[in-house]
Amino acid sequence: MRDKSSPLFVIFAATLWGVDAVLLRPILYNLPVPVVVFLESSIATLLMSPFFFFKKTSLQSIPKRDLLVFIGVAVFGGAIGTMAIVKALFYVNFINLSIVVLIQKLQPIFALILASIFLKEKLPKQFFIWATLAIIGVLLLTFGINLTKLQTGEKTLAASLFALLAAFSFGSSTVLSKRALSNVNFFTGTYLRFLFTSIIMLVIVFATNNPANFELVSKYQWITFLVIAFSSGGLAILLYYFGLKKVSASVATICELAFPFTAIILEYFLRGNMLDMVQWFGAILLLISILKVSWMSFLKKEQAT
Repeated sequence: MRDKSSPLFVIFAATLWGVDAVLLRPILYNLPVPVVVFLESSIATLLMSPFFFFKKTSLQSIPKRDLLVFIGVAVFGGAIGTMAIVKALFYVNFINLSIVVLIQKLQPIFALILASIFLKEKLPKQFFIWATLAIIGVLLLTFGINLTKLQTGEKTLAASLFALLAAFSFGSSTVLSKRALSNVNFFTGTYLRFLFTSIIMLVIVFATNNPANFELVSKYQWITFLVIAFSSGGLAILLYYFGLKKVSASVATICELAFPFTAIILEYFLRGNMLDMVQWFGAILLLISILKVSWMSFLKKEQAT
């Protein structure tokens, strides 16, 4: 498969995350956050385990340094980042996703800084121009003409802080994932992410005395967890890692901005939350920026060959 299509896999994965935030995650609102993240990751791990062992992939053949990196991915992206964004969404009760989506999508700032430090990624000046425009697009799309409106209730500050923690965690996870995928295929990378996340979350669930809350999971919510595993959970991460293996971490983190684009557009069409002219301008600016950065990634690889 040509590298030209690789960013599209990242964009599609981020689109699935946007669908998750609007349609799937609200169904799990009554469950403790650690339980939600544990079940989500463990179900994906169980579904992937037969394929992992059928491929005769051995954990012993993976360098210990790479395993440590995947543990870092699980800590930041699988555990801390996922718990933080779910907690932030729960705080605003999914009524107004704007602040949570905006702050979480400050992730590119963290990822760009970390990528330049740890991965030594050198980017043309044009990249930073389009990256900045993408972030501006998210800002305009989220708030529109009410740019200074930051009120979503008494829990706004807490939701904002959790969203900021998620932004840092996911930004770190993007960079660590890029490093971790250098020596393993995307399927193995996906499996290790969920495996280590499941182990970490199991410890957290028992440490926070949440095991008894498994009884709160309804049949409808079990079905929801399965849907997540085959869409915004396991499948999305699988597609994301497939694309991330062939693009830079900096490009990937901009492509992930398809998440807020999808979430807010769905809010408009499904729940009647109207977008003003400024928001529409932000949506268009965001989409153009994502496509521009994706094309720059392809041109850079073409010039290198």
